[in-house]
Amino acid sequence: MSATPSSSADDARRATERFEALLDRCERLRAGGLPFDELSELGRLYRAHTAQLARLRERDDDPAAIRHLNALCVRAYSFLYVPPPSERSLRALFLQRLPDALGRTWRVQVLAWGLLLTGIALGGALAWRDPQSLHAFMPGGSCYTPEGIDRLIASPQARADFLGRSAVPATINTFFGSQLFAHNTRVGLLAFATGMLGGVPTVLLHLYNGIVLGAFAAIFFRDPLPLAFLAWILPHGIPELTAITLCAAAGLCLGGAVAAPGRQGRRRALRDAVNPALLLFAGSLPLFALAALAESFVRESTLGTAARLGIAAVFAAGLVAALLAVRRFSRRVPVDAAWLGELIAPVRGGSPGSGSAPRP
Repeated sequence: MSATPSSSADDARRATERFEALLDRCERLRAGGLPFDELSELGRLYRAHTAQLARLRERDDDPAAIRHLNALCVRAYSFLYVPPPSERSLRALFLQRLPDALGRTWRVQVLAWGLLLTGIALGGALAWRDPQSLHAFMPGGSCYTPEGIDRLIASPQARADFLGRSAVPATINTFFGSQLFAHNTRVGLLAFATGMLGGVPTVLLHLYNGIVLGAFAAIFFRDPLPLAFLAWILPHGIPELTAITLCAAAGLCLGGAVAAPGRQGRRRALRDAVNPALLLFAGSLPLFALAALAESFVRESTLGTAARLGIAAVFAAGLVAALLAVRRFSRRVPVDAAWLGELIAPVRGGSPGSGSAPRP
C-alpha cells in the first residue's frame, strides 16, 4: 500500500527537524565530537536535503522553503567538507606536515648526523695529533688569522683570553646576529640545494663542517677542564648544528632521489622527495634564528659558565621534547573518511530528483 501525501510530508518534516537538530549538536561539539553513527546520519541527511533543494529550485514555487533548506545545507557543508591543504593554516604546517616529514625522513637525518659526527671525530683526531693541521682546515675567509690560531695552539692564556666575556652594546649584537643568521642560512641552503647533484656535494660539505668543528675544539680540549669552551659553544652550537644537519638531510633526500630513484624513475622520485626536503629546510630556519640570537646575545655577554650551560641544557631538552613530539605525530594513523565522501558525493549522471545536487 503506497504512502499518503500527508505521511510523506510528515516524514520529510521529521527528517528536516532531525537534520537541523544534528547541525545544532554539531555546532556545539564540532564535527570531530559527533559519534560515528550521527556523523554518518548527518552525511546521509545532507545528501537527501541537497536533492530536495535542487527539486525546489527547479520548481521555484516556495522561496521561503528554498531559503531555509539552503541555509541548512550551507551549515552542513562547512562541517562535512574538509578544505584543501592550500587553505590550511601555518598551525597545520608545523603541527602536521613538518612532523610528518621529520618522521618519514629519520633515516637520512641519522645519516646526516653520522656524517657530522664522523667529521668531528676525524678533525679532532687530526688536530690532536698535529695541531698545526688546523691551518689546513680553517676556511680562508674566516676571522681566525694564522697568527691567532698559532697563539691559541701554543698558549693556555691565549685560549682563556679568547673565551673572555665582555658586555657588548645591543645594537652591535643585533647587527652581528643578523649577519650570523644570513651566513648560516646560506651554508644550510648550499647543503640543501647541492643535493640535486646526487648528494655528493652535500656529503662533502657536511663532513667538512664537522672536521673544522672537531679540529677547532681539539685545541681547547687540551686544557684540563674545558668547561669554559663548552659554555662558549654549546648555547649556539646545539640549534645551529641541528639546523645545518636538517639542511644536509634535505639535500640527501634530493640526492637519494637522483642517485637511486628505483623503479619509479628519477622524475617521479624527485617529485616525491621535494616536498619533505623543503619542509626540512623550512624547519631549519627557526633554529638558525635561535642560534643567531644565542651567538650574539649569550656568547657575546658577561653571563657565567653555569648560566650558559643552563641555556644549552634548555635548548637540548627542547630538541629532545620536539623529537618525542615528532615521534608521536608521525605514528598517528590518519582517519579514513572515504565512507563520508561516498555518502555526500553526488551521483554521476543523476537528475535533480535522483539525489544529484549542486553545491549550496
